[in-house]
Amino acid sequence: MSLRVVFMGTPEFAVPTLSELISVGHDVVAVYTQPPRPSGRGKNVRPSPVQKFAELNNIAVETPVSLKDSDTLQIFSGYRPEVAVVVAYGLILPQNVLDTPDAGCLNLHASLLPRWRGAAPIQRAIMAGDQNTGIMVMRMEAGLDTGPVCLGEQVPIRPTMTAGDLHDELAQLGAGLMTRALAALSRGSLECRPQPSEGITYAEKIEKSEARINWSDTASNIHNQIRGLSPFPGAWFAVKAGDRIERIKILRSEISDRSGNAGDVLEDGTVIACGEGAVKLLEVQRSGKKVAAMEEFLRGFPLKTGDLEMDE
Repeated sequence: MSLRVVFMGTPEFAVPTLSELISVGHDVVAVYTQPPRPSGRGKNVRPSPVQKFAELNNIAVETPVSLKDSDTLQIFSGYRPEVAVVVAYGLILPQNVLDTPDAGCLNLHASLLPRWRGAAPIQRAIMAGDQNTGIMVMRMEAGLDTGPVCLGEQVPIRPTMTAGDLHDELAQLGAGLMTRALAALSRGSLECRPQPSEGITYAEKIEKSEARINWSDTASNIHNQIRGLSPFPGAWFAVKAGDRIERIKILRSEISDRSGNAGDVLEDGTVIACGEGAVKLLEVQRSGKKVAAMEEFLRGFPLKTGDLEMDE
């Protein structure tokens, strides 16, 4: 049984769910997404990935900067949604919006709630060294990711998995999970249970200051930092390049069994010693350049001990 759906989402992560809802025959009457914003070097105004997909499928698009004014609520109500599906939308839904759909609002959240409520659950799970995470459908309420959980799937975090890898896996898994939730909702059999009161953590937004690597830290922490911030914003270190200092992002790494003084360049230039242990660099990126395998990078930019800047 199809439902009359308003979809609310913004980034690439939300697109598979929107696509799946359309594919299984739900009536997506409108898409709400963040307004187009300047991006890239030219600061050209670009619509969100969700807006692009919606327009390709001839779905009405709304891009309010807030959901709090009466005119916006009237427009939302005018779509007469049976349910709102929310996936990484980026705006807080006020209570009068939450109350508008007949069956409420369902949110897809990329963690095993109540662990990692908030803005950056994928990155935080990896940076914390979690071995498992997941994706959950939650019935929304006024609190930040506090609503009862309806469905969920657990996913192992592999030792070399990056935030980008996990993002893609959870986006696809979540699309199927949300369609299962809507199928149960249409049958009147969707059961949602309150989240446990223990184990609550918050996935705060990633700050720029968290991206610089401190080689005095442990290899395990640095490896988790690298993969948790890959591909964006990218963990980086500073290195001397002639008379200038250049930032090098690390996109992939692995733990090495070597050791040395923090910041020492070991072996063939691909291994950096940490405060405890060492990290082998696999993929890196110079400013303004393409991502390169470490061996390729070293052919044009050799590293040796003493090259790394240890302080800002």
